[in-house]
Order: sequence, then C-alpha cells, then structure tokens
Amino acid sequence: MMRKLVFFLLLVIAVLPMQAKEDVTLTAEAPDVVVSGDQFRLTFTVNTQKGKDFLAPSISGFDVLMGPSRSQQSSTQIINGKVSSSSAITYTYILMAGKEGTYTIPAASIEVDGKKIFSNALTIKVLPPDQAAGNQQSRQGGNASSSRGQIAGSKISDKDLFITATAAKTTVYEQEAILLTYKVYTLVNLRQLYGKMPDLKGFHTQEIELPQQKTFSLEHYNGRNYNTTIWSQYVLFPQQTGKLEIPSITFEGIVAQQTISDDPFDAFFNGGGYIEVKKKIVTPKVVINVKPLPAKPDNFSGGVGEFTMSSSINAKEVKTNDAVTIKLTIKGAGNMKLLSSPEVKFPEDFEVYDPKVNNNFEVSRAGLSGTQTIEYLAIPRHAGDFTIPPVEFTYFDLKSRSYKTLKTEEYRLKVAKGKGNADQVIADFTNKENVKVLGQDVRFIKLGDTRLSPKGEVFFGTTGYWLGYIIPFIVFVALVIFFRKQAAENANVAKVKTKKANKVATKRMKLAGKLLADNKKNEFYDEVLKALWGYISDKLSIPVSQLSKDNIEAELTRYGVSDEITKTFINALNECEFARYAPGNESEAMDKVYATSVEAISKMENSIKH
Repeated sequence: MMRKLVFFLLLVIAVLPMQAKEDVTLTAEAPDVVVSGDQFRLTFTVNTQKGKDFLAPSISGFDVLMGPSRSQQSSTQIINGKVSSSSAITYTYILMAGKEGTYTIPAASIEVDGKKIFSNALTIKVLPPDQAAGNQQSRQGGNASSSRGQIAGSKISDKDLFITATAAKTTVYEQEAILLTYKVYTLVNLRQLYGKMPDLKGFHTQEIELPQQKTFSLEHYNGRNYNTTIWSQYVLFPQQTGKLEIPSITFEGIVAQQTISDDPFDAFFNGGGYIEVKKKIVTPKVVINVKPLPAKPDNFSGGVGEFTMSSSINAKEVKTNDAVTIKLTIKGAGNMKLLSSPEVKFPEDFEVYDPKVNNNFEVSRAGLSGTQTIEYLAIPRHAGDFTIPPVEFTYFDLKSRSYKTLKTEEYRLKVAKGKGNADQVIADFTNKENVKVLGQDVRFIKLGDTRLSPKGEVFFGTTGYWLGYIIPFIVFVALVIFFRKQAAENANVAKVKTKKANKVATKRMKLAGKLLADNKKNEFYDEVLKALWGYISDKLSIPVSQLSKDNIEAELTRYGVSDEITKTFINALNECEFARYAPGNESEAMDKVYATSVEAISKMENSIKH
C-alpha cells in the first residue's frame, strides 16, 4: 500500500511541471446595473497563488462597507491520466451604491513573479430608487427570478408586467430596413411567455436570432426599476407606401405569485407558497409612415441601402467553345434579398446561360448584411476580338438620399479558334465573312453501280425540272416570312418575356417542388416568391422593382382579369410571405403554399392572353 502511494506522489510530481503554463490574469467582476442604496460585491481574482502587493483602485460613487477580504482556492484533477491544477486568490469588497449615475472603477494591480498585472476596468450604472420602494425587497441586478414589486396574493396590473413594441424609425422610404423590438418589463416573477408575430401586411419580414435563454437586467422606467429583456426583434422592409400599421400582439405570461397561508403543510404542498397565475399582455400598435422613392431610373435594381460591387473574369484569352465566367460580388446592407441581378451584355454570338446566384448574408439592425455573388456563364462560338461592356448596378443610397450607380470594369476578350478539322467551313453570318470552299482540286471517284440514260433523253423542260425551281422558291418565301416575323417578335422584348412567363414560372416552381421535398423552408418560400413576382412581372411587362400588390391589381383589372382570379393571385403572394412565420405544421403549410401558387399561375395564364 505504501509503495502505491509513493508511486502516485512521484507521478504527480513528475507530471505537474509538464503542464502548460497558464497566462496570469487579474479579473474584476461586479453587476452592470445596481439601484441606489443597494449593496453588492466587487471582486478581483488572480489565477495564481503567487500574487503579492495587491493594490486596489480608487473607488468613487460607492461606499465601501467591507474589504478587501482575501480568500484562496486551489484544486488538482487527474482525468484519463492527464493532470490539471488551478489556483486563485480573490479579493472581495462589499459596496453600497450612492447617487444615480454611471461610474467607472479603474483597474487594480498585483505583482506576480516580479511583473505587475492589471485588471479590467468596470462601468456600473446606478439607478434611482424605485418609487414604490416601500413594497419591494432589495435586489441585485440581473436576477430575473426576483420578486421585486410583488404583493402576496395581489392582482397583477399592467404596470407590473408589460411589453413594449418600438420601431427604430417610424418614417422611412419604401424598402428601407426598420428594426422592430419587443421588450419585456416585469416587477413580478415571470416564468413563461407565449406569443407570435402578427400578420404584417405590406412588409417583407426577417427575424433576428436571439438566445432562447433570456437574460434580464435592471432598467429605470417611469419611476420604477424593472427587470427587462429583449424578447424578439425583426427587420421589416416596407413593400408599399403610405401609413402601414404593425398590429398589436397578445402575449400570455405565466407568473409565479406568492400566497399567504398560516398552515405550513399547505405552503409545503403548494410549492413553497407560490401559485402560477396567467396574465394577458397586449402590446401597443406601431404606425410606420412609408415615403415613396424618388422617380426611379430605368436601370434601378430595386436595392435600398448601402452597397459596393466588384467583378472578376476567369480568363481574357480563350478558345471557341471554352466557358467564360464573370463573377459579380455585391456587398453591403439593405434589402439584399429583393435585389434584381444586374445584366451582363455578352456579344450576340455568345451562348449565354442563366446566372447562378449565391447569397451569404445575415439579419442585422441595418437590414440584411453580407454578400450576394452572381456568376454569369457564356460560351463563345466564333473566334475574334470581343468587348464585354461595364456592368451597372443602380441603387438608392439612404445616406445621401439619392440614386447611385456602381460600374465594373470593361473586359476585352481574345477568342482563338478551338480544336477541330482545319478544312471545316464555319458560316459566320454575324461577321459576314465570305464562305470558302476548300479541297476542290481532286474529285472523289464514284464507286458501285451507275444508272445510264439513253442518248437524246434530257431532263430540261420536264415537270421534275420545273418543280425543282418552284418548290425551293416557295420554301424560300415561306422561310423569309417566318424569320421576319420571328425577328420582329424577338425585337419586342416585352412580348418575348410575356410568352416565356409561364415557362420561366414553371421552371421555378419545379425547383420549389424539389426544395419542398427536401424540407428547405426558407429556400422554398424564396423560390415560390420569385416565381410569382417574376411571372406577373413578365406577364404585365413591369419590372419587379416597380411592382406592388396595388398596381398588380390595377393592371390585371386593365387586362380584363376577373376579381376572383386577381384575388387568388394576391392571396398566393400573401400566403407565401406569411406562412413561414405562422405556427403549426410547417410541412402542411408549405404544401398549401405550393398548391395555391400553382393554381394562381395556372388561372392567370388561362385568363391573360396576348
């Protein structure tokens, strides 16, 4: 037994010097907020026992009731053969808060191995005493379970527990981000809170992710010291102009309320003298005044905020049939989810593909912050020197309250002839080169049976001879008429978009169907919205940035679409916008939105004929 003990001690002595040396720190801790007259602790902890000559800072604004009291702690652990040890010295003060205001406690210092170590400074806010201090118990800041302001068995009033709804701005431009905050104020022991986001018509909504575990802090409000916490925050993008209302929300709170009973057994079996009481809390309405944007330029992207743009190209010297990729990166903050992709004007004889959009942004107070990367792919089919003009991106800048246009650089491409048979003829009608006929000096010798005609038999003047002229002429005239009509239709961009509207919408709804099957909620709703807005934009020949539910209804009426079909389409937009935030079965909601959107597009396609 003695040998085992000696072996263990030797092992500890051998391993301890091998442990990584931890950085020595001196840490100051105290509540961020206290009430005038409250007592609280101020501690300075150094993570070693080698500290000496502790020098406390000058403490002003607070009365020192006790301290410093010195205490030491140390521990050693062996886990899976690994030895870890820790030690510390703590200096503790008991302070009393004086007059209201904000005070700073400077850094303290201590000497460790001949080197001076300094602590962090602290800022403490002192609140005035509560006006109802006679009915309250003293409380330290940040304790959400405190019973300050409770009267045993009393009714919970709207001043004991309420929720405010505040918008960071109440007068904004269309598409400008608004931060909406719901904040809880409580004097009672709030255990649980239930409530959901209202149906916000006229807004595109993004929720800010907040910790599920709420942290309460003290705040002086209307003469009372409340426990407060931010319950939820949303960033709103108004889609319409005029006065828009954010309706009230009804929350239900569960409050633990103290009961008074002379029977000790009753108090024991009723949770120590507490009962749970339900309290309905109604938030106030908020009205937002939305101003229209100034007259929009033709190339307006729909962007409202602050943005920058950069571009790159994969190569400036390529061969025919090689891919050319231009990458645009839009960075900034604003309504990034609602931007229209800028147009890259490739040369006419390039085969151009649909751009690929990749979003990487997060919800912030300024809106959606991050980057949007758009990749444009095209394939040159003919050799030559080509120019890709600068790409323009026009947005409304909130700081200057004016439109700004960002431009990329111009790209010059050298396209060389790719691999292939050198004797092949390429007919380039765009560049109007002469067609060359090569390899005519040697004729191929015909093999096999040959049909001979009697002497004197000629083809000239026969029916087949004349048909050989007439039929090609008729075909030529028909082709000329067809291609002229096709060119005229293609020249009318709006008409082409109108014809392709259903095809594009069908393609997007197929992608939405895949996202539905994969249960990708946010991507699904985004794709359905793009399908609906894109379809009606192409069908009515109105840019997406200039569309709103009001002018859609007016335009559809002008086209003679029935009120029922118009209502079906508007309802599809509303359901898609709000379904993602509605409670309940997400899969069922997504299925309903998909079916409603397909029905709306189908009815609209049968109603609008061009």
